[in-house]
Amino acid sequence: MSRFSDCRKMEKVPRSLVLGATPFFCLLLLALLYTVEIGSHVVPSNQWKKTHSGATQIEHQDHLHFLMKRLVKGFFFFFYFCIFIIQHYGGNQTQLEATGFACHYDFHTELCVSSRPVRIDTLTMTVHIPFNHGMPQANRIILPYAKKEDEWIRRTVSLVQILQGNISPLPPCEYTHNDPAVVFSSGGATGNIFHEFSDIIIPLFITSRHFQSRLRFIVPDFAIRFMSKYKKIFSHLSSYEVINPAANVSVHCFPGAVVGLHYHDNLAIKTMEVPEGYSMLDFKQFLRESYNLKIRDLSKTEKPTLILISRKNKRVFMNEDEMVTMIKALGFRVIVAQPDLTANMDNFAEIVNSCSILVGAHGAGLTNAVFLPEGAVLVQVVGLGIEWIANTAFGIPAPGMGLNYIEYKIEPEESSLISLYGKDHPVIVDPGSITSKGYEILRDVYLEKQNFNIDVARFRKTLVNALGLLGRSAPLV
Repeated sequence: MSRFSDCRKMEKVPRSLVLGATPFFCLLLLALLYTVEIGSHVVPSNQWKKTHSGATQIEHQDHLHFLMKRLVKGFFFFFYFCIFIIQHYGGNQTQLEATGFACHYDFHTELCVSSRPVRIDTLTMTVHIPFNHGMPQANRIILPYAKKEDEWIRRTVSLVQILQGNISPLPPCEYTHNDPAVVFSSGGATGNIFHEFSDIIIPLFITSRHFQSRLRFIVPDFAIRFMSKYKKIFSHLSSYEVINPAANVSVHCFPGAVVGLHYHDNLAIKTMEVPEGYSMLDFKQFLRESYNLKIRDLSKTEKPTLILISRKNKRVFMNEDEMVTMIKALGFRVIVAQPDLTANMDNFAEIVNSCSILVGAHGAGLTNAVFLPEGAVLVQVVGLGIEWIANTAFGIPAPGMGLNYIEYKIEPEESSLISLYGKDHPVIVDPGSITSKGYEILRDVYLEKQNFNIDVARFRKTLVNALGLLGRSAPLV
């Protein structure tokens, strides 16, 4: 009877008092969880290799379980912490502890992990997870691509089926591996370097880097051109050849598996959400290691080099030669990056790494800024009607990559659209009224039809500002 009385007393506690105490308890729990989860599980970067080479099978599986747990554990930073405690900590991680299997879902991502042995049939792309006590008899269909919200992408990505529970008989193992698998698709938006990095390469780094190369990639929708283009990256994330399901139709057995990739944002890593606390600066260091790039920070003693991304089909600099003449007059060594130069990623990464300023109209080519040294300057030429897209794609991510960022916003007189529509048309005087009609209209008008005739005198002022960010001054004229 007294227990029920206590409950009634608790119901009378003012709501404001409970809400006011929430931040305190969240902070307290954060400190406790940090002590328990981080302080007691600090793992040196070579720990996985040590475990793999010298530990017992049980220790190996325990460490694998720890690595998998960090992928579904979620978000450490305070803004999400209380939501995480309610929605995730009592669900995903508890489920993984109890059954060895759990999934993470958010707006962008579908990701499931198993810290228990799995069998993957590459013919049907089915992941078989043997029965464990307490495991729900439920099957799942996972889109193994980082951005599930784009419908057109969903149509180009093969789904992976996960069968869990009391499945009998299990398909026999044809290949047995000692390290876990990470399954992701190279379909989607491959062919566009911005989406290749934002949707696949960076999510792959986020998801797999903490395994210290002790994992195997299985890649449905195996795109040979894409896989060849980023071979150096894959070889630095995994010690093994990538498995192409179409070319290797068989049943592979692994001690665990990850299906899907974590995604944070455009060209971005949210450090507190990553198992090892990696940032975009760590990702850039990883790129330097992968491509054997020599320059980490800018040297102020060398002549500054400016690389100009030259476009040929849309958002073209119509007076590019005039721009180059002006840039050279400012004292730059100029590299004009034509499409044939940018085609070879291995060579172009080294070229960009030697530059102190990258200039280009908004477009995928600006993604090459990931190879710039820290302290370099990214100058984005932003056309009419695309200010928000340009800022979201490159303006916001640039500081996280250790770069200075400058926007050069086009005036109506510099846009080719004025000759197509006239200076008084809403396309020119009120772009918002056009872009509000949807992305298809925005793309057709402002991304597909727009070229630029740069006001060289005005653009010179932008480059003088860029020089100032490099600690240099422009020559007197």
